[in-house]
Amino acid sequence: MKKSHIIGMIVIAMAIGIIMSTAGDASTYVSFGEAIERANDGDDTKVHVVGRLKKDAQGHIVGMQYDPTRDPNYFTFTLVDTNRVEQRVVYFQPKPQDFERSEQVVITGNMQNQVFVADKILLKCPSKYVEKEVTASL
Repeated sequence: MKKSHIIGMIVIAMAIGIIMSTAGDASTYVSFGEAIERANDGDDTKVHVVGRLKKDAQGHIVGMQYDPTRDPNYFTFTLVDTNRVEQRVVYFQPKPQDFERSEQVVITGNMQNQVFVADKILLKCPSKYVEKEVTASL
């Protein structure tokens, strides 16, 4: 065999290894109902859940607890998924900046003891251009 063939096979083998290792880390988007079912089946893989924060009639977030003086790495809130299922979420990191302003929240984690333990929180905040567009149209 030529050297170029051997090098080509090594590159292909490395590419397959990289693809296989990243495919194992991929998680899926589910609802809280499916996350609970997975936990009951003993499946502790990480999943993504998309939802909105539970708010009262005045627009204030319901059930959010964060006291940085007592424990800066404990943040908990209630999230309502796309199927309108409410679930308590615990995040063992500081509260993300602009959390209150977010329109939509994507959390990554899994169910543990009747609460969803989040490893990551991604926020979709309102666009800074929307307000300008509304005032311009008036």
